[in-house]
Amino acid sequence: MSEKITGVILAGGLGRRMGGIDKGLQELRGRPMVHWVVERLAPQVDELLINANQNGERYAAFGHRVVPDQIPDFAGPLAGLHAALSAATHPLVATAPCDSPFLPADLISRLFAALTAEKADLAVARTFDQPHPVFCLCRREVLPHLTEFLASGGRKIDRWYSTLNIVEVAFDDEAEAFENINTREELGRFEATPPGP
Repeated sequence: MSEKITGVILAGGLGRRMGGIDKGLQELRGRPMVHWVVERLAPQVDELLINANQNGERYAAFGHRVVPDQIPDFAGPLAGLHAALSAATHPLVATAPCDSPFLPADLISRLFAALTAEKADLAVARTFDQPHPVFCLCRREVLPHLTEFLASGGRKIDRWYSTLNIVEVAFDDEAEAFENINTREELGRFEATPPGP
């Protein structure tokens, strides 16, 4: 890929559906979930950041820079993207959530191909008719626009995307890779199934 990419793992949420615990640090088959995501995302990018608002030292132990939100009160994935765009050293920024341990090994290459072919601001993964807004690749130049959106009280990721030139990238062939773990029940189910691809 001609342009360098900063990847960021979004681990800044409160884990409300899991009882208010830090999802990224919950163990899946003996390793924290974020470890699985680091293992899959790091080889696809030139720099990796972890966006986290609590347990910073534990996240730093994975060997990557930890960047907290600049927007207060756990404002959601857009606040994590904002922090990453502010801290990134490369012109493109990719995001993935900490609770999708089996994300595709070709996620970034496919998003990059579509972003450049369409000259889009942002490429987002989709499986069938379901977009996955937290799996995206965007240009660092969108930062001022995002800063303005957040400053005006905007928090909905879909609403912000609707103001950009975006391209959706079909991953119908790897739909299972986008499964995420939101609850203890889902964690138990994944614990019981064989490892993903």
